[in-house]
Amino acid sequence: MAKKHRKMLGDVNAPGVQALIQLINTQSKGTICKWCIDYAETHILPIFEKRYPNDDRPRKALNAARDYLDGKVKFPIVKDIILNQCHAAARELDSDPASQAAARACGQGASVVHTLSHSLGLYFYGSAAVAYDRIGTGGTAEEYDEIAREVCADLTAALQAVSIVDEPNPAKIKWHC
Repeated sequence: MAKKHRKMLGDVNAPGVQALIQLINTQSKGTICKWCIDYAETHILPIFEKRYPNDDRPRKALNAARDYLDGKVKFPIVKDIILNQCHAAARELDSDPASQAAARACGQGASVVHTLSHSLGLYFYGSAAVAYDRIGTGGTAEEYDEIAREVCADLTAALQAVSIVDEPNPAKIKWHC
């Protein structure tokens, strides 16, 4: 019998994650959204697309979120694409944990346009996508924890690169974790 894999990896109480949350709390909605969408597109989407190059649902979700931020589409359109396309892709992929987690991470990255706390979903699902892509589902807890720490550090560095010092309009996020 195959070992059951975790859908998300990482620890919200880890010092690196707490530091990431503190950094997120200093930034505006626009900065947070751009960071999440760009990170998902650059680092997570390729995990999905190398396995499913003809399935554009996660990419459509990220593009729709970007279009929403640019005022090109209304939120109900974005929501429909995220829920009924991107997350549907994830639900279809129980046999491919890396792609499933990547689709979920892209959905979370796109969902920040509605709820900024989904930025942590990008971390949790993104960590799983990277880990399962790199070492599969047979890794040790220590190996998965190390990859989650690496993803957190990478996300933090990406946000630091686009963050605005003394942001005058930091987002007010209700963290439910």
